[in-house]
Amino acid sequence: MTTPATHVFHRQLRHALPVAVSGQGVTLTDAQGKTYIDASGGAAVSCLGHGHPDVVAAMHRQIDQLAYAHTSFFTTQVAEELADLLIETAPQGMSHVYFVSGGSEAVEAALKMARQYFVEIGQPQRRHFIARRQSYHGNTLGALAVGGNEWRREQFKPLLIDVTHVSPCYEYRDRRADETPDQYGQRLVHELEQAIEQLGPQNVMAFVAETVGGATAGVLTPVPGYFRGVRELCDRHGILLILDEVMCGMGRTGTLHACEQDGVVPDLLTIAKGLGGGYQPIGAVLAQGRVVDAFRQGSGLFQHGHTYLGHAVACAAALAVQRVIQRDGLLAQVRERGAQLQAALQRTFGGHPNVGDIRGRGLFWGMEFVADRDSKQWFDPALKLHTRLKAAAMREGLMVYPMGGTVDGRCGDHVLLAPPFISTPEDIEQIVQRLERALHATLAEVKAPA
Repeated sequence: MTTPATHVFHRQLRHALPVAVSGQGVTLTDAQGKTYIDASGGAAVSCLGHGHPDVVAAMHRQIDQLAYAHTSFFTTQVAEELADLLIETAPQGMSHVYFVSGGSEAVEAALKMARQYFVEIGQPQRRHFIARRQSYHGNTLGALAVGGNEWRREQFKPLLIDVTHVSPCYEYRDRRADETPDQYGQRLVHELEQAIEQLGPQNVMAFVAETVGGATAGVLTPVPGYFRGVRELCDRHGILLILDEVMCGMGRTGTLHACEQDGVVPDLLTIAKGLGGGYQPIGAVLAQGRVVDAFRQGSGLFQHGHTYLGHAVACAAALAVQRVIQRDGLLAQVRERGAQLQAALQRTFGGHPNVGDIRGRGLFWGMEFVADRDSKQWFDPALKLHTRLKAAAMREGLMVYPMGGTVDGRCGDHVLLAPPFISTPEDIEQIVQRLERALHATLAEVKAPA
């Protein structure tokens, strides 16, 4: 069953949507009774799947006690407990958590935090952000400006602040044959250094990057040493490092924070999706103590806020999600299931003539599609391969997250997989089998070799 005539302003208006009526574990069910394996966690959100009893119970308890109190008047016990837990497990030096309602809000808050930090310490001339092409940081105007998703940015460019963009860490397409991964990473760091010199180091506020690239280019994993070089460069010039782990963080890559695997600690860290697992809208910025101290010793306030900051029910849901992950040892399970998923993808698609690259960490994987494997030539964007694949997967009872514009915002197609942490070995095998059938059907539609 699809949506009838609707008064909902859906994000796409030409096609009706199935009506989701229930969710349990790794599956969602529509009004016709058809079930779908949620192999992408929505948008890498549903880390505990759907209907987890511990989370539902925690939300009920909180609603019975207190649903909402505005943060200009009160704090709440549940927000304090969640902040304590997040700081206990945070990268070294993080001292405070600023709660918001999602990833875009978290990035927006981090950008403002960076700007006000430099005002507070007497460096108001710092006004430039540097970010990366083919990145995604959210859809609010500030987040869209630092983001490098050209398709999303294009029509709103007149409204966006000016941000300098450098190359992403996109090893599959950009590392030269004569470069080692380390040399490639150092080349990227040098490019960033040149951008800083052009703007004037004293004028740059922050470098903003996804630790592991998300939806725009399909799970771009950094080469070893790249982020250590970035961290050293930022330290040398007094520039803040803002790492965006809205999609790749909170256990998705096999450690609670993706930056743990790269041996770096950011100044500001944004989190969201896996924080609350989709049970309530919530995001957060984790801030280094020295950043918070500058605010405390200066104006004493952060000149920013939203109505639903630190919403009590959202905090209760997130606290329950994080406690389940700790109690049930789900980070170890992410690594185990992730290794299984990687092996199954390589076994099934590793030699496929239309799969150019398989990349990822933990339960966060992307596959990039090509019309020709040897030349890495992409499919004609007019074919909308990613759109066809999504439809074919839905017919197979599989939710995946395909996108186009992988290479430069217009060309290229990929699919992103981010199954729930609770997935069983059987779930992983089913995901890969259904994806194989969906890709075969999609390629048959566009008459590509299979």
